[in-house]
Amino acid sequence: MNRAALFDVDGTLVDTNHLHVTTWWEAFRQAGHDVAMHDIHRAIGLPGEDLLAHLLGEDHDVDEDDALSAAHDTLYGTYFDRLPPLEAAADLLRELDRRGWSVVLVTSARHAELDALLRAVDADEAVTATASADDVEQGKPAPDPVHHALGLADASARGSVLVGDTVWDMRAGSSAGVTCVGLLCGGTARADLDDAGARAVYQHPADLLAHLDDSPFGGTGGRRT
Repeated sequence: MNRAALFDVDGTLVDTNHLHVTTWWEAFRQAGHDVAMHDIHRAIGLPGEDLLAHLLGEDHDVDEDDALSAAHDTLYGTYFDRLPPLEAAADLLRELDRRGWSVVLVTSARHAELDALLRAVDADEAVTATASADDVEQGKPAPDPVHHALGLADASARGSVLVGDTVWDMRAGSSAGVTCVGLLCGGTARADLDDAGARAVYQHPADLLAHLDDSPFGGTGGRRT
């Protein structure tokens, strides 16, 4: 079986989390909802429907969901041509590909948004496959996206590694039985990543790349603090 290097994208490879916070906040404001940016930030990484339920309550008026999501997508879409990749994100994917890992992107983004993220990362030659929110019935923190990604890579959970920046990534990976690596560049606290199942935590892709041999990708399972 192959070894899969599974990567979240928003906040992990591309510096977009705070763009999502701002555009969701504006979408809520336009619809008359007062939702704090801090609360929105902690929900980033969930699929759209789950994010809305998490922030507005399970009993909220779901008839609003499509309009809220459309407003967010329109606002966020204005940034598609200038999404900023995180330092060394592409180099990290290329190095793992060079070392024989099957690199799969596992994201809650829909296909149109994913295309913009892929352009930002600019490492298509290193990516074996992508698994988006459109491909599974349940998104993170359910393990379904990770299971799907492992299937695309023909890889087992044992020996595979998931890199993400949110507690939802860590919970999804842990539930699927893969080793989880957390990155701080998305704005989630180290303690929260640890509690959600991170085996190791790094500052950003460049930090992980610089310490790759001592990371779970190097086989030693090292922990950097």
